[in-house]
Amino acid sequence: MKPSELLLVALASCTAVDVVEILHKKRIELTGLEISAAGEQQADPPWTFRKIHLVYRVRGKGLTVEAAEMAVRLSEEKYCSVASTVRGVAEITTEIVILPEEETEPVLAV
Repeated sequence: MKPSELLLVALASCTAVDVVEILHKKRIELTGLEISAAGEQQADPPWTFRKIHLVYRVRGKGLTVEAAEMAVRLSEEKYCSVASTVRGVAEITTEIVILPEEETEPVLAV
């Protein structure tokens, strides 16, 4: 993995921790969170990022679009130190996808 790819991993990891904590404090039980990150870099050295796009795929009991948006916004704008550092050089855009809660069959005791 290249160092620039590790920066994207660090950004996704940092904001993931925040989003989980924020939603936990709102008493929303997450059952799934996946964040993908893609970046567009300058063509010339040192190849700094110009744009970074994060896609949050979130699943949880009682999770609303509003709650997910609030958690992501707080993370990216207030709590995530990696996002704060990167924002000075790159535009960060986000997309939030709320996944339906997976229905599971009840386990029957025999």
